[in-house]
Amino acid sequence: MTSGAPTNSAGPAADEASLTDHLRHWAELRPQQRAFSHVAFPDSSCGGLHRTLGWRALHARARAVAARLATVASPGERAALVLPQGLDYVAGFLGCLYAGVIAVPLFGPELPGHGDRLAAVLADCEPACLLADFGTTPAIRAFVRDHGLPDVPVIPVDQLTVQRHGFGAYDDGGRARSRPVPGPRSGPEPRPRPDDVAYLQYTSGSTRSPAGVMISHANVVANARQALDAFVADPRTSTTVGWLPLFHDMGLVLSIAAPVVGGFPSVLMDPADFLRDPARWLRLLGSYEGTISAAPNFAYDYCVARTAPEDVGELRLERVRVLINGSEPVRAGTVERFRRAFAPAGLDATAHCPAYGLAEATVFVTASPLDEPLAAVACRADALAEGRVEVVTTDDGHTESTVLVSCGTPVGQELRIVGPDGGVRPAGHVGEIQLRGPNIGLGYWKQAGLTAETFGFGAGEDWLRTGDLGALHEGRLLVTGRLKDVLVVDGRNHYPQDIEETVQSVVPLVRRDHLAAFGVTRPDAVGEELVVVAEHRRDADPTADDSRGAERAVRAAVSARHGLRLGALLLVPPGSVPRTSSGKVSRAATRKRFLDAGFGPR
Repeated sequence: MTSGAPTNSAGPAADEASLTDHLRHWAELRPQQRAFSHVAFPDSSCGGLHRTLGWRALHARARAVAARLATVASPGERAALVLPQGLDYVAGFLGCLYAGVIAVPLFGPELPGHGDRLAAVLADCEPACLLADFGTTPAIRAFVRDHGLPDVPVIPVDQLTVQRHGFGAYDDGGRARSRPVPGPRSGPEPRPRPDDVAYLQYTSGSTRSPAGVMISHANVVANARQALDAFVADPRTSTTVGWLPLFHDMGLVLSIAAPVVGGFPSVLMDPADFLRDPARWLRLLGSYEGTISAAPNFAYDYCVARTAPEDVGELRLERVRVLINGSEPVRAGTVERFRRAFAPAGLDATAHCPAYGLAEATVFVTASPLDEPLAAVACRADALAEGRVEVVTTDDGHTESTVLVSCGTPVGQELRIVGPDGGVRPAGHVGEIQLRGPNIGLGYWKQAGLTAETFGFGAGEDWLRTGDLGALHEGRLLVTGRLKDVLVVDGRNHYPQDIEETVQSVVPLVRRDHLAAFGVTRPDAVGEELVVVAEHRRDADPTADDSRGAERAVRAAVSARHGLRLGALLLVPPGSVPRTSSGKVSRAATRKRFLDAGFGPR
């Protein structure tokens, strides 16, 4: 479908407009303009098969989903999305919002290693129905049966007949539908209130069991607008290109919510297609004007490692506007390697944009200013261990330092740093990051105690406790680590991501960003000792001598750089270190597996 020239760059003016109000607005104003595209790569030789929906077609398909949902679920009940990444996922999610049904963005049982998590989340959210497609429905039914879950209707979204809803002809993507849509229930169409729950965003489970964050209709629109303010200079000349899973908070807001609010195109691809060949993502980035995309830190290193220098010349990255780096520690070395590798393809040196966010805040919290180079701060490691940010100067000689990347300033929300005593910490001092704003979720689904502890409701000040540690330096946020991950030895804080960087820098056998450092109680029960579980490279087959040599190197390095005693280094095969559904290493799960002897004897 060809794009029409925008006639209006603003969506509905009402402060209480929902995502579906915005979708309805664009369907009426720009019916034929390209809205969402999905690019599939069925084989290694395929350059990408594009399937596109305009705003009117997307609206019609979402309404078809809503009409079907009305026959099996009441407003306020849940519908779990267990669809593959693609246009049906987008229509399914928006259809839930039209129906007043709480969406639960999830994944299908085909995602390797996450079957138990999927079963646990389905049991927790108690859906009235499951949204799938024709190809995955049999596997979904088998999964439900095999895990003893309630037998609820499974709706193949791609089989619903789409009706015009008064908008005339439209492009339905060329897919036939064999099942008519039953008529909606009698009575007026449910219209959500701003504080009604729009969807449950289950946390990735990197430090605890997944919990469903209740995101209201007002929350998601507020955060979409914050994302527009931070990353989108002009919606009329912008396109998001994303491979992040749509069940992940950043993938959902950047690839669905922000484009619907801003009225600009979104291009989707499957995460597995990115992992098979990251050049596919890079080529798509250069195919559109004003491209905005996001990826975790590891993905940028992955692109550098998997793209041959002779292939860089075929890329055209001069139109890339913003590359957001979030969801795990942003490493200055990664940003520099990526910039250096793809500068010959026209990538602007200022395109990289470190950011910070979390599911409890819908997703986006802070972002670095556009068109500014990376701001990295070399901090004295000894001062940082004591909770202070002190910049290394030329007079410090060979003082050990930790480089922290600035994640910018809050976007449309308040941020403060709080110490263990509950007092607000001054600039340059490390404490817990706390937030307040219109994007902060309503709490955790069915977990009143955890909600009160984390969101502070009823405590006089409704500040969200993020569980993340950071400091303000020159007005910008430096994230130092997760509160629950920090190792405290002899009264000093040690951040696991710093230890992991040390390990992978001294042991070439280790796969970058596929390791976890954590503390365990010492055998004498006095304090903690450090354990590192690291995957070895896929092309390596380490011997016992290799493992002993690696442990000696790590023991010397962590002692010299961090003042820590290494208890054990385990080199394990690729794929052994547990990861969350969003791809982050789960230190909590790795620690539990280690204590349960899940990696074998020490």
